Amino acid sequence: MPTRRGDAPHVPVLIGPLIEAAVPIGGLWLDGTLGAGGYARALLAAGAERVIGVDRDPLALDLARDWGAEFGGRLQLVRGNFSELDIHAAAPLDGVVLDLGVSSMQLDQAERGFSFTREGPLDMRMSQEGPSAADLVNTASEATLADILFHFGEERASRRIARAIVAARAEVPISSTLQLAEIVARCLPRPKPGQIHPATRSFQAIRIAVNAEFNELVAGLEAAERALKPGGVLAVVTFHSLEDRVVKRFLQMRAGQGGGGSRHAPEITPDPARFTLLTRRAVAPDAEEIAANPRARSAKLRIARRTEVPAGPVDRTALGLPQPVLEEDR
Repeated sequence: MPTRRGDAPHVPVLIGPLIEAAVPIGGLWLDGTLGAGGYARALLAAGAERVIGVDRDPLALDLARDWGAEFGGRLQLVRGNFSELDIHAAAPLDGVVLDLGVSSMQLDQAERGFSFTREGPLDMRMSQEGPSAADLVNTASEATLADILFHFGEERASRRIARAIVAARAEVPISSTLQLAEIVARCLPRPKPGQIHPATRSFQAIRIAVNAEFNELVAGLEAAERALKPGGVLAVVTFHSLEDRVVKRFLQMRAGQGGGGSRHAPEITPDPARFTLLTRRAVAPDAEEIAANPRARSAKLRIARRTEVPAGPVDRTALGLPQPVLEEDR
């Protein structure tokens, strides 16, 4: 059902553990993924003096002008990317929260093109600007599509699906969500009860590529380090293993923990600790939260507190970023 003006369909995932770990909540916070405002409202209710709500989706800001009126000057709305949150912040921040991925509000609106279960245009643009998912699916080479599906979606059948997409678009342009979902589903076994939809990984991969989400994520983490005052809190909620891996490695590196390397990334040389980890392991939702909000089942929360060590350069090669080979790199 489309979001109605003034409604708040998005339930903030893991907000209880976030508030508990970050107590006392106060001062100036920045919500870099405002969406329907679940985190911003919760932070304001928990004692934040002011929250800067940043979103690249103009619809999120349009809706926020209605529900945010009750908070007056305590809520400031900014259209922009959270990769530039240090620029959007007018002063050193007491806290930053990032709720990654696609919001419930966007999923529930078929016309945004994020959902593989709702008929709509194949769009997936969070900013509603620039090339769409349809542009990517209809113009990228088979090799590029396969790389995107494999690296951003961890889709084992990436080559088979890419080949099917190229064959289908030769007959008729792929312009709708269900059209693409059907092409993908034909390439995979029928799911058993309880398994994810066959198109889940492919839609995730294409959405990530369209919105350059990993570039945005790393730049946002770097910007948060620059913007947070000593003692400030960074809280990040992820929804798939690729995001969580990057956030985990970033926080380990910036907390001065070298790590032993992996097949995704080389061994890390410890840096001076710019963060102290408040969550040694990712916090997952409990059964009660999952029952109330099934979309929370894959969520993970990581929280760290800023130290007094000045912000510095980040070795991105050590973060294990997925690396598809795009057209311009071939």
